[in-house]
Amino acid sequence: MFQPNSLTDFVQHPTFEPQVLAVKNAAYPKLSVITPSFNQAAFLERTILSVLNQNYPNLEYIIIDGGSSDGSVEIIKKYEKYLHFWVSEKDNGQVDAINKGLLRATGEWLSFQNSDDVYAPNALVRVAAEITKSRSVDILYGHIVMIDEHDIVIEQLKTVPFCRQCQVAEGMQIHNQSLFFKRSLIDRFGLFDTAYQFAFDYEFITRFTMNTSVVCRQINYFLGGFRKHISAKTSTISDVGTREHETIKQRYTSQIDSVLGLRFWLWYCRLRKMGWFLLNFDFAYIKHRQKI
Repeated sequence: MFQPNSLTDFVQHPTFEPQVLAVKNAAYPKLSVITPSFNQAAFLERTILSVLNQNYPNLEYIIIDGGSSDGSVEIIKKYEKYLHFWVSEKDNGQVDAINKGLLRATGEWLSFQNSDDVYAPNALVRVAAEITKSRSVDILYGHIVMIDEHDIVIEQLKTVPFCRQCQVAEGMQIHNQSLFFKRSLIDRFGLFDTAYQFAFDYEFITRFTMNTSVVCRQINYFLGGFRKHISAKTSTISDVGTREHETIKQRYTSQIDSVLGLRFWLWYCRLRKMGWFLLNFDFAYIKHRQKI
């Protein structure tokens, strides 16, 4: 299970080594991380530190700010010498900002971390190790924790190996806080769809993975933290998210390639998760989930 104090300490104080970040080591896969930001000064510095404190020696960090007026720009400037690129200008929202970052990114592997979410300690080196192990993988993801506004862990969410049918029938199988993907997927399938305010990550992962040549791999490690707070999109436009998820599900249902129907797959997905944790003797996590 995740050690809660490790994340709290990690995101609140600078521990990175400037020389490690300045001198790029090509022996490591080049990872591009994008942070879309708008008026999240209360959390932004902790997001930035969760990236820089990785001390990852081939990092390309990009921040796209939507013209914040709450002190976010001053926070960004504090760390600008460690950034590949940053800008603060009016945009068309979170998805537009991420797309701008994707067009600027030059890494072989891409990720985005919202300005109120964080990476867990050692996340990037874990991802790099998996990339090096298997070049055929296109998408990597891991477990996440949910945290409050004070970086206290309030929930742990573990993933299981990816299933295309479950992605459609049950919904999002991969949390964007722990998601990394090859830039070649953007070249093949396009940028994020700006038609969606909330479920854009669900849409693009579903769009990518409906192509059976796309290989996903789960990393059995906590890679990120999703912050719950009163002004988060999950709190303010959850009804929008519900509608968007349903629209996307309906769009891709016909591509599941099964006559069994969504009801079967929904039950299968739930039983599959329980079976996975049982087969891996993860009784502590099963007990943890039963308490919720």
